[in-house]
Amino acid sequence: MRHFFVLWLIGAIVFDWRLRRVPNWLVLAGALGAIGALAIHLVPLHIGWADALSACAATFVFLLLFYAAGLMGAADVKFAAALALWLGLEGMLWTWIGASLLAAVHSIGLMQMRRWTGAVRQRRREVPYAAHLATAALAWMAWASAAR
Repeated sequence: MRHFFVLWLIGAIVFDWRLRRVPNWLVLAGALGAIGALAIHLVPLHIGWADALSACAATFVFLLLFYAAGLMGAADVKFAAALALWLGLEGMLWTWIGASLLAAVHSIGLMQMRRWTGAVRQRRREVPYAAHLATAALAWMAWASAAR
């Protein structure tokens, strides 16, 4: 299941960087993959049902506030909730911190580039947050696997 998880993360990265969206079918595939992995005890980081479901609910509710404030897209919220099924509470916390740092660097870079070139904002959603979440999740998975 580790290979499916990694491919799912890469798919989200590609879609979000190229289109600034993550299709619902991809989010659903990740959520169903996580549920299947939990059912047969093959989640890459060996979390249980309680951890996965509580992480999913907490992530969804917390990030829904950012969506309501207009700071995040709906696909980012849905993707993060599906991702939490794979990572559990601890993994999702570290992934969220890492993704937020990546998004902050990205945003600062965009602001500086606009300042230097005089360019105007091109898109409503310029920061691919789901891609940053997926990148941080790959890093967390590599670190957590090496620490075991």
